[in-house]
Amino acid sequence: MRPAVIRKVLYALLALGPLVVIVDRTTDVGDIALFVLAAAALIPLAWLIGEATEHAAHHTGPGIGGFLNATFGNAPELIIALIAVNEGLTEVVRGSLTGSVVGNLLLVLGFSLVFGGSGRLDRESSLTSFALVAIAVLLFLIPSIPGWEGDPDRHSLAVLSVPVSIVLLVIYVGVTWISLRRHRSLHVSDEASTMAAWSLRLSLLVLAAATVVTAFVAETLVHTLTTFADEVGLTDFFVAAVIVAIVGNAAEHGGAVVVAYRGNIKLAAEIALASSAQVAVFLIPAVALLSWLIEPLALAFRPVEIIAVGGSVLFTAALLWRGYSTRWRGYALIAAYIAVAIAFFAVGDRPGFE
Repeated sequence: MRPAVIRKVLYALLALGPLVVIVDRTTDVGDIALFVLAAAALIPLAWLIGEATEHAAHHTGPGIGGFLNATFGNAPELIIALIAVNEGLTEVVRGSLTGSVVGNLLLVLGFSLVFGGSGRLDRESSLTSFALVAIAVLLFLIPSIPGWEGDPDRHSLAVLSVPVSIVLLVIYVGVTWISLRRHRSLHVSDEASTMAAWSLRLSLLVLAAATVVTAFVAETLVHTLTTFADEVGLTDFFVAAVIVAIVGNAAEHGGAVVVAYRGNIKLAAEIALASSAQVAVFLIPAVALLSWLIEPLALAFRPVEIIAVGGSVLFTAALLWRGYSTRWRGYALIAAYIAVAIAFFAVGDRPGFE
């Protein structure tokens, strides 16, 4: 099928997003059917976010383009997390957030390298993202280790999570400011490019609109996940750390792969790595602090979660240390993600949270 035809089909499928919202709120369609419909609706939305990001990157450069995609793409995850907090699903919140970091580092980046092939990456930017995730893992140990004994949701751990979250947010703001200034100084607009780029304003408006619709669709999908999980016999933790994380990252999954397939492997890697770092040092602490408006959330992650995130960042950094991508590295990352998913399936729910 020609690219022009595919684009027309994807544009037509964007109607599924509003359709999901209408069907969910005005009909009695079963959860299984609604789950499938919502999952299908996320595909064209993810494509649109990737499309708008690439157009924005034409004006801003790959670094800022990756930052924009990470920012807009993570909005559904924030909404999903706060909804779960409101419903008292603390293990779902923690599992979906750590699963999101792992998913971006291994699955999204892996598929991007497979579709993008060989190419040079922004080594300095990549190492910065790896460092941010590693720092976050070390800080998460502060409330997590005490949570390995007793109630992980006790108030003292929620209080202990506050300074950890504040430190992470300060680090995020400082590093982001320096990084954006660096990318702005390095970027030179390609006036001779043959790409019929949208204006920066239009690109940002499309990103914002697609993110809002994605958030509503993702919310519907999460509300139907429990029934879906029960039907296939999965644990809540696995659903949160794998299925919800993949759903919440639909924008990065689709956007990064589309961009990589078009040959812009540097931007694709920026999308995956910037998103993983942003979840670790911005989204997780933001959820922890905002949760106090609803119900305090302790960042008491399970040992398997700490090991998964820490191991993922070390493995990915080792593969990409020299700043060069290849397809076999992509396959290695995907294989590592499958191993992590199997581990999440094997450990089951935390005792007391079945």
